[in-house]
Amino acid sequence: MGKYVKKHLLLGEQVIHETTYHWIHYFSWVSLFTLGLYPYIQIKTDEFVVTTRRIIIKKGIIAYYTLEMNLSRVETVNVEQGILGRILCYGCITIIGTGGTRERFKEIKNPVQFRQSFMQNI
Repeated sequence: MGKYVKKHLLLGEQVIHETTYHWIHYFSWVSLFTLGLYPYIQIKTDEFVVTTRRIIIKKGIIAYYTLEMNLSRVETVNVEQGILGRILCYGCITIIGTGGTRERFKEIKNPVQFRQSFMQNI
């Protein structure tokens, strides 16, 4: 469990599923220009978690971007996977919340399991 999630869990809240970026995240132009350092830092610091009460996503190391949404406020978690994503078990998740909130995260490891963890707890 990541430091941010561990620090911000509520009383009685438990982590059900945690994931990160897939290794395919290393194959990008940004990775090429930074010699793999930028994707490595993202993989080590970004957190994607489903708990018993909410979805918590934290990105960044110095400046944080966080999404903490109660499970009751999440309308759906969409998963997009191409053929290669299905074979290698990675894809894109889109979290759609009430009030029109829409957040998209790419190259996530096991996105179907992330969605199933959410669906089992609503």
